[in-house]
Amino acid sequence: MSKYKVDITNLNTNDIKVLSNTETINLFKRLRSGENVKEEIVNGNLKLVLSMLKRFPKDKHNMDDLFQIGCIGLIKAVDNFDLAYNCAFSTYAVPLILGEIKRYIRDNTSLRISRSIKDLSYQILSFKESYYNEHGKEATSKVITDHFHITEYELNEALDSLKTPMSIFEPIYNDGGDTIYLEDQIADKKEKNKDRDMLISLRKALTKIKDRERNILLERFIVGKTQMEIAESLNISQAQVSRLEKNAINNVRKLIK
Repeated sequence: MSKYKVDITNLNTNDIKVLSNTETINLFKRLRSGENVKEEIVNGNLKLVLSMLKRFPKDKHNMDDLFQIGCIGLIKAVDNFDLAYNCAFSTYAVPLILGEIKRYIRDNTSLRISRSIKDLSYQILSFKESYYNEHGKEATSKVITDHFHITEYELNEALDSLKTPMSIFEPIYNDGGDTIYLEDQIADKKEKNKDRDMLISLRKALTKIKDRERNILLERFIVGKTQMEIAESLNISQAQVSRLEKNAINNVRKLIK
């Protein structure tokens, strides 16, 4: 997950008041009793929207637009939250805010997706949110496929349709020298036989490097995670991940020479 300060036009994010959980609960009690405090609840939780925006690269999306969309999700959360849920408002609101933003991005993609697949993907997201709110844990693939009477393939196809298209000119690695772009990693079937020996050597090399280095390479270049996301999962700094990644690449290069 990328980390950076989100700047919103005409909004000083440093001046945003953040409500404590106790303050939020008290305001909801007043709201349900008929007092006009909805705007106060929304304004006191805008930092939730800002925190969700950090998940999206600001060089690809208009943060002002995503902030407005995220606020719609926040307002929906305020309208539907019930103190009987026995959870913090932020816990309830975050999936709604994130879902609203992701739906906006999907609906504005240049990639044409079948309406039936897109509808199914929305239904799956809605079901996952409801399931999480009800059970306090993520729905497994089996729970989802059983609920919708679909196959694992159909589930993956629907979820894959939610992914943002990537340009073949997207840089995927730069160690301070030549940048590697996605197009460099696209296989040329005409060269398949020529590359077979290199592929075999690469597989052997990956079995000889340290487990941590191998896992980082797989997460970065196969799964597609960012260094920050890997750092968070390993509970280390991004700088450490960068060093481990560089060492892993150098070790692989030595082994396949």
